[in-house]
Formats: sequence, C-alpha cells, structure tokens
Amino acid sequence: MTATRDPRPGGGAGLDALDHGILKVLHRDPRAPFAEVATAVGAHERTVARRLERMTADGRVAFVAALVPEYQYEGVTAEVAVRCAPGRVHEVALTLAALEETRSVEVATGALDVFVELHAPAHDALLTLVDTVIGRLDGVVDIHSAVVLRLLLTASDWAPYDDEPTDVRRHAVEGTALPEPPAVDELDRRLVDLLRRDARMSTTRLARELSVGETTARRRLARLMESHVLHLRLHADPAVLGYPVEARFRLGVPHRELAAAIRLLAGEPALRHLVVTSGATSLLGYSSHRDTRDFQEFAARVFARLEGVTSTETALLMRTYKRAGFASGGG
Repeated sequence: MTATRDPRPGGGAGLDALDHGILKVLHRDPRAPFAEVATAVGAHERTVARRLERMTADGRVAFVAALVPEYQYEGVTAEVAVRCAPGRVHEVALTLAALEETRSVEVATGALDVFVELHAPAHDALLTLVDTVIGRLDGVVDIHSAVVLRLLLTASDWAPYDDEPTDVRRHAVEGTALPEPPAVDELDRRLVDLLRRDARMSTTRLARELSVGETTARRRLARLMESHVLHLRLHADPAVLGYPVEARFRLGVPHRELAAAIRLLAGEPALRHLVVTSGATSLLGYSSHRDTRDFQEFAARVFARLEGVTSTETALLMRTYKRAGFASGGG
C-alpha cells in the first residue's frame, strides 16, 4: 500500500470504544460467533450481542450479502448523472432511491445533479430504464450515462480498521487479474438469498432451509466466501465509523496511462470505490475522509502524482439517499 491511515476510528454516531471493537472484529469476519467477538474485545457475550442489536436496530449497522454481477459477467452496470430543475433535487432523489434497479443515489456539490448507480439485465433494459423511467420523471431536465467497463474496488475493499488490503485491492495495486470466478448454480443463489435475510444465519439452519446436509452447506458457503463474487460484509456509512467527508471524483486518463493510474489509486486506503467507465472521463472513484483537510491533502498528494490526466472533477457528497441497496428514507 502507498499510504496508511490512523487505525483508531473516529468517534462517529455516538459509538464508543467497545462498539468500535465489536465492529472491527465483525468487519473482518461478519459471521464470527459472539463468543469469539467477546473474547477479542474483552466483554461478556451478552454485552456484545446487546451492543450489536442496538446498532442494527437503529440502522447504523447492517449486514450485506449479495453476489456481484460484474464479477460474474451478468447484466450491465451504469453510472448516471441526472440533472434536475431547481427545487426538484430532493424529490427526484427520493424517487430514484425507491427504484429496485438503483444501488446508490446521492447528491454532491456542483451542478444540480443526482448521481445514481444502477444495474440492468441488458443494454436494452438499461435504455428503457434511463429513457422511459428516469427520463420521464418530473423535475428531470437532462441525463448523462456511462457504462461500467471494469469494477476495481467496492466498499468491501474499504477497510477503515485495518491496514492490510483485501485480495481484490492487492490485485488492483499489483495490476494483476482477479482469479476466474467460481461457477454459481441455483443452490448457491438460494444460499445467498438466505444470507441476505440473515447474514449470520447458522450453518445448521442454512442446511435445513436448503434441504441439504450441513457439510454441503458449509462447503458451499466457504467456497463462495473465499471468492470475490460474494460480498458478505458489515455495512455502515463511513460517517458512522468516523469518516463523515465523502468525495466523488472523475478523471480523464488516456489509455496508455490508465493501468498506472489504477495501481496508484488502488493503493490509497481512502478509496472505497473505483471503476473504469465509458466516456471521456474513464475513471470514477469515491473516497472517505475524517474531515475536509484530510480530503484536501489526499487530493493534492494523489492527483498530482497521476501522469497524463486530461481532466479532474471532484465533489463532496452532501446527502446519500441510498447505499448498498439500502434507502436512507431521505427525510
């Protein structure tokens, strides 16, 4: 890694040291038994369970389980900027967050745009969604779309509690290809659906729900968790973990400089999302920071090292309406 961050989490959303200790263990292993978490943090097992229940009940923490279609070469992912009429941004963002196809919806500084990441089964379905559904919303005046050509980093690769990079980030830093994804069949998909309902569901119950032996369920789960196609993780907004400043940036990078730029950016622990897209600005990324000074130092240090960049566009997120498929409600 080219940079490290203070491993001590900031005081976000009223969490204390014990809360952060619990989240640190579960960030590394979302299915860790309470007894194991309790031993790691030096607290009673019931205390750990009660603390986690409190954090999940008020929405600060959730568990995500999903197969990543980009790694399975399924469907098409698009990054869409929706230009809104003055006074209509909030309404449009709420409507977009309610769509099943949207993964994230946010508003950032700059133009009156709502930024959306969405996934469609095919390009014709994407066109229908962008033109017929989004394009006809009241308050929408313009739309710009870019297709994700390559997924490099996701929130699963952002590790605020650890300096050690994930395998996916390590491949990006080294410029090496990810291993071929394992074949996923109907039993695997049913297993992931159960984990989506309860990511910490016991192997015994998983086997019972799937009508298979416990050994089969355990083997299937292990195979998926060891691959990059399953994202089973602890989900919390960066602000909850002490990183309230989130930045969005687009970079125009010539093809001959793209590989080097990816390696450099991937080595920055602050990066929590990075993709290659179609269009004039080929790199889109998100980063999380403790404060605006941290972001300024990051931008000055990192972007200055990129060779051949033809354009740089940065913005700070003002409000997130949906993240990882979870709508915030938007107030």
